[in-house]
Amino acid sequence: MVGEEGAFVLGWDEVLTEEELSATLKVLCMSEEEFKEYKEQDGWEDDSEEEENSTLSNEALSRLKPSCKKLLYDSVLLTLESYGADLKAEQDLLNNKEAYEKLSRREQQALHVRYGQKRILHRLLELVQ
Repeated sequence: MVGEEGAFVLGWDEVLTEEELSATLKVLCMSEEEFKEYKEQDGWEDDSEEEENSTLSNEALSRLKPSCKKLLYDSVLLTLESYGADLKAEQDLLNNKEAYEKLSRREQQALHVRYGQKRILHRLLELVQ
């Protein structure tokens, strides 16, 4: 269900790999009985119309079932733990002109990328609390 990278792509306003995330959440949040039925049917019947009308915008994420929200919340926490520094430390480094200028150009770019990723993940935490 998850692409070759084994990750989902999140944007500021919505999930960019919404089909993969939606399918994964459906399966992982199923009861044992629902999963047995799913396996017996070799997946869902044609529910593509339902999926087309249900994009995973930030608003939609906040309306997920509690079990799906908990799964996403815990996953985001694990992802954030994998970073070396927290969001505040990255923000402090960005705001400290002297320390920032000591970084190489590549380190500065990496800092901006990490900071943006963490901001998106923190926003997702707020949406699924």
